Amino acid sequence: MISIKSKFVIYFTIKNYQFQIMRSLALFLLALLAIHTSAQIAQTITPHFKSWLDSNGYADFKFDRVDISGGSFGGKTDDKDKVSKEPVIFFHGNSDHAVGVVGDDFNGFTDTISYFLSQGYKSSELYITTWGPANKNLASQQTHSYEYISYLRNFTEAVLKYTKAKKIDVIAHSMGVTLARKVIRGGSMTDSGQTYQLGDSLAPKVDTFLGIAGANLGLVSCYLAFTLPTCGKANGFYPGIAPGPIQLSTYLDDLLKNEVKEGDYVFTMLSTADDLILYGDKVWGKYTSQIAYENDCKIYNNLSHMHMKTQTAQEQLQIITNHAL
Repeated sequence: MISIKSKFVIYFTIKNYQFQIMRSLALFLLALLAIHTSAQIAQTITPHFKSWLDSNGYADFKFDRVDISGGSFGGKTDDKDKVSKEPVIFFHGNSDHAVGVVGDDFNGFTDTISYFLSQGYKSSELYITTWGPANKNLASQQTHSYEYISYLRNFTEAVLKYTKAKKIDVIAHSMGVTLARKVIRGGSMTDSGQTYQLGDSLAPKVDTFLGIAGANLGLVSCYLAFTLPTCGKANGFYPGIAPGPIQLSTYLDDLLKNEVKEGDYVFTMLSTADDLILYGDKVWGKYTSQIAYENDCKIYNNLSHMHMKTQTAQEQLQIITNHAL
């Protein structure tokens, strides 16, 4: 015969087991919901933003990038949609595109946008457009060209005008970091022997700049591959020669020598396990993803190059809202 004490033990054991099952099921359903939400975010800018662009001289830029899947994101739903948070502009990396679906490394900033939406942001406060062909087979052909920088510069200016924001936040990944830095700084740049003027610095309008896994000091793998456009000595990721004075590519050298902050706060994130940058993220003994005048840097030791973008959404939000890691 089972004692009363034993009955209580059995009863509470069963109840605890049931609770654990329900808790696991709830977590599983939440995970499915998160995946569903991520997979279902808009694949282009809103009609309201598109209409505004067309009416304000930006039609020819085709920022919606409807020529590719997941070409853009952002915009108000209608005239009543009030922008209350600082808008965030994202800059993706080489051969990536604006948004996609969870599970694909080349899904742009899908994971971050999905997380930000779950934390109270709206599409009117999150913006990205695809630069380049979004084709991994053409990655070696992409450079910090005037075409891309001018395109992204105009997109950034358009978002500022459209939202009427006094300040924006910028989050960039990989090659998007080095592109975004010049987009914000403005001034002059040289491409294919010709000099162009980008305009005044946009830094006073940037609250927080976050560079994720950027190659600000170039890539060691480009040392012997400088004949490839993306590794070039002019507008590529050429890392210079050591020992002795290191001469980066002309483009990177300009970013290095002109220490003008890209915003009120500058943060970087890197991984010593980065499988694209390699060599522990270091170029001639220094972390290539760091920026000399940054406020702080978050260093990971277990994330791949693309996972630095897709698996750090919570940290990204913390940085732009708290100005701290």
